[in-house]
Amino acid sequence: MTDSQTRPLPADIWISRAQKHLALVGPFADAFVKRRGLGIPHAVHDFLFTYYSCSPSKLKQWVPSCEESLVVSTEIRNAHPWLTDYWFHLKGDVLSLNRERLQDSTRGLAAFIANLCSNILQQPPRFGCFGLHEWAMVYKLSSEELRHKGHRLRLSPEDLANFVESQTMCCSHYDAYRFFTKEARPLNLFEPRLETRLQMEQGGCVHANMDLYKWATKLWPWIGSDFIAKTFLLAIEGRELDMKASPYELKDYGYTPLCIETEEGRRCYQKEQQLLATRATFLRKELHTFCERLTTLHL
Repeated sequence: MTDSQTRPLPADIWISRAQKHLALVGPFADAFVKRRGLGIPHAVHDFLFTYYSCSPSKLKQWVPSCEESLVVSTEIRNAHPWLTDYWFHLKGDVLSLNRERLQDSTRGLAAFIANLCSNILQQPPRFGCFGLHEWAMVYKLSSEELRHKGHRLRLSPEDLANFVESQTMCCSHYDAYRFFTKEARPLNLFEPRLETRLQMEQGGCVHANMDLYKWATKLWPWIGSDFIAKTFLLAIEGRELDMKASPYELKDYGYTPLCIETEEGRRCYQKEQQLLATRATFLRKELHTFCERLTTLHL
């Protein structure tokens, strides 16, 4: 990744991309900000802004990757004020990310992400969890202890517990497993830990695939907004699948439950999980390739 590889984008080209980006992610970001101001939670979509660390305003702001540069004018920069900040360098009418801002810690993170992506891509995905992690997060809790208060469960506490106990739980994702109730943890085949993430994560996991968004945003601004938007939209699909298959009743949000407590529901979940994993594989390969290039970026 050398200076000769950056390609100045004419203003009409990159502004069109910026407008497309805003059209894709803006409605979700704006809706979250509006709900937050009104104090109205959304049990499904809020997760994308409360669990992941990218703010709504940053998500909406399109930036190029470190492999691109932009043809700009004073008027254009005034219309896109975030392109004038700490991260950017202007030479004549060409704007690019200031490579001198790239820290060794970011290179180290990119190396870790490349390693994680490589490990996941090299092992076969598993599709036998059926989204039971959401059930394990409410297993043997009282209604007052539920994370999504105000939303009733589709099954009685007894029927929910009986179903969980009838299944083989095989969650491999640390950040899902750590929210299991203390009673549910011994029921899981694995005990994923933060320090075993590289070995445990696999490409069938809905949470691992949603986390492509997390890893992409941690590489902001170097990776650019186009890729971040793709992973954000995939994360939304994963979150919606997650919650449709959960034990919560979410019809008020327009979600028909995917009843994994039935054989047909489990088959449907597995089919959607596989489709999500296929799309995630392409993004994971793209992320892996970018991270390898970023670790060798010349200043």
